Amino acid sequence: MPVDNPNISQELPVIRQLDDAAINRIAAGEVVERPASAVKELVENAIDAGSRRIEIAYGDGGKTLIRITDDGCGITEEQLPLALSRHATSKIDGSDLLDIHTFGFRGEALPSLGAVGRLSITSRVGKASAAQISVEGGAMSAVKPAALSGGTIVELRDLFYATPARLKFMRSDRAEAQAITDVVKRLAMAEPFVGFTLRDVTGGGEGRVTFRVEAENGDLFDALHGRLARILGKEFAENALKIDAEREGLRLIGYAALPTYSRGSSVAQYLFVNGRPVKDKLLVGALRGAYFDYLSRDRHPAAALFIDCDPHLVDVNVHPAKSEVRFRDPGLARGLIVSSLRHALAEAGHRASTTVAGATLDSFRPEPMGALGARPQGPSGQARVYQMDRPSLGARTAAYQAQAPMPSSPGFDELTEAYSARVEPFESEMAQEQPAEGLPLGAARAQVHENYIVAQTETGMVIVDQHAAHERLVYEKLKHQMAENGVAAQALLIPEIVELSEGDCARIMTVADALSKLGLTIEAFGGGAVAVRETPALLGEVNARAMVLDILDELDDAGESMLVQAKLEAILSRVACHGSIRSGRRMRGEEMNALLREMEATPHSGQCNHGRPTYVELKLADIERLFGRT
Repeated sequence: MPVDNPNISQELPVIRQLDDAAINRIAAGEVVERPASAVKELVENAIDAGSRRIEIAYGDGGKTLIRITDDGCGITEEQLPLALSRHATSKIDGSDLLDIHTFGFRGEALPSLGAVGRLSITSRVGKASAAQISVEGGAMSAVKPAALSGGTIVELRDLFYATPARLKFMRSDRAEAQAITDVVKRLAMAEPFVGFTLRDVTGGGEGRVTFRVEAENGDLFDALHGRLARILGKEFAENALKIDAEREGLRLIGYAALPTYSRGSSVAQYLFVNGRPVKDKLLVGALRGAYFDYLSRDRHPAAALFIDCDPHLVDVNVHPAKSEVRFRDPGLARGLIVSSLRHALAEAGHRASTTVAGATLDSFRPEPMGALGARPQGPSGQARVYQMDRPSLGARTAAYQAQAPMPSSPGFDELTEAYSARVEPFESEMAQEQPAEGLPLGAARAQVHENYIVAQTETGMVIVDQHAAHERLVYEKLKHQMAENGVAAQALLIPEIVELSEGDCARIMTVADALSKLGLTIEAFGGGAVAVRETPALLGEVNARAMVLDILDELDDAGESMLVQAKLEAILSRVACHGSIRSGRRMRGEEMNALLREMEATPHSGQCNHGRPTYVELKLADIERLFGRT
């Protein structure tokens, strides 16, 4: 006996035309996810209007108030009602949906915000009279006169009051305020010639300024460097490499940090396409690939990169929030990022980040003692630093000579045997110490604990981890040899057949040529199967099926796979580790100096194979400060 399906209505469904209020509320759900989304849309409108100064005020994390004040071109009184209409915009004429040179272009933000909150717009154009219009829950008021010196003020109150269910998805005021700050900082990076002020006016009044940057001056790179220093910090600016490259209509500019200035997460990665902040999987994967050989998997690079191109080469209309883009040639964009960053890192040579020295000096500073072992404390609770007058150079030289032991001092020769820091005597032809002038890593002066080389530079000293440094040098040689001679492959006596779905088979065959260069040969075997015929000889016995499935997982996750390359380079790193100078080996003076010179000539020698620094540089002024000689 047939039973009616309870999920199927017996009445035919009726197609209805939704009213404008419902359409706007639906659009708001796509475009405005949280208060930060509303701030993003409104600030982008202010930037598109040519503003030079923009002030953002918010109350209660943006839930009760968002106010954007700008000095842009403004909106005429006659155009105000049209600005609140759906799909009404001054950014495009609709003839070419790819020819987009502005942040906004859909004409959805203002009517969507007016449908879910209480929105008012006050604007003035030139010497014309100012006017104001408001909309509440989709109901628009008449235009009325207002007082305003110029520009536009957009005020949004009680966001999502018309859709109470959406309010349940809001996070705490603090979390929403942090999201607003993040959005404003990203837009401030994209527009270094525009001044931004962010103000928290919770509770009324003028509130407090939580973020402010003034408009930068100079050329693009100077302005960008200054803006990044103010937003990401002075340390990022000091350890960032300038990026400027162009290929087939795509230009990449920005700054990328040294590998030794890495982070524990990807929070310091900022990517922009035609000035628009994006969070795109392709670009994030390219950034990771550029640093692939210089950082361990638990460390992430820091960078602010800007891709500029003809708008027809990229589609920005693939995501409601416009946070993702699609390039006409994704491989070109990825290749540009990887090659440009690797070139910049190679040009940096042996350079390591300044934060390494800072961390070293911090570890030297004594911790404040408790009540039982009271150390003299300053007003801030830190250990007190005693200052003294700095003597002249002549006085210091005379004092050092007076304090030096006489060659015939009784017992001095016996004391040298008990030194934990051993100074290896130079050979006869090296009797004269090598001068440190003009040598970035200086001249070797001692070997400490048979593992650390102490070198003197013109401005201070360098401490080198001999094992980590030589390991990196050997590793770079092995990689160079592999790149020149190729990866040796071993043919399987019986090819291993791996059954896959047709989609997975097609996906892995798109990277078959790249895998073949790494010694992994894969051929289609009919249906969804692939045949693994060769594997890299360096890997020895390989579980081909597991490797193929792991490669597919990486392709799904990041759009690319570096698994085989990672395994090969891990073996090269292991070989380099076993073939490098071991800790505990005594080195002669000429050997130490030869190692320093090779580090200066080898790219990436500033960090070991795992991203840790191979040397620490301390300036003489920092050393003197440790001893209170400043």
